[in-house]
Amino acid sequence: MPKRRKKSKRARRLGQRWSARVTRESDALTLEKGVFTKSSPRKIAASLKRSADRSRRRKSNSYRSAMSMLTFFINRGGRGLSGARKQKLEKAKGELRRLYGKV
Repeated sequence: MPKRRKKSKRARRLGQRWSARVTRESDALTLEKGVFTKSSPRKIAASLKRSADRSRRRKSNSYRSAMSMLTFFINRGGRGLSGARKQKLEKAKGELRRLYGKV
């Protein structure tokens, strides 16, 4: 089996930051600053709903855009998210469903 080539420092640095760039520059939504660090799941969901409803850049309906951005953030965090933080973000999904009347 051939040896794997190592990425250059520049490639590693750029490769690790693509998901942060997606969160910042995505056509899905224009997010409020610090939306994922808010104190309660309800505040996170309300902020995402507000952003999704206001955004003209989204390609899908507002519920789908908000939920996909929240799911993307949770998946991006991976093992780096603490249990409490992940639980808060998962509860925010439920709040988002409730706000859009999907429950």
